[in-house]
Amino acid sequence: MATNYTYHINQFNERLRTVNQNARTQELRLTSVEANNLMSDIVSLLAQISDLSAELSAARNETVEVVIDAGGFK
Repeated sequence: MATNYTYHINQFNERLRTVNQNARTQELRLTSVEANNLMSDIVSLLAQISDLSAELSAARNETVEVVIDAGGFK
């Protein structure tokens, strides 16, 4: 998969990790652009999960027909 749907999620995770390591910092603020980018990544991942779930469901319901021919014994 060429598209990286998690770039902004990883960016948020790193910023949150930094905030958690600093005992004096008690909040994390996002610009509207950062919040929109994060939301976009989350929505993209949810859509991908939904598509994969539908594919899995279809694969589970797929019927596989196997034909075995004993050939011609003489």
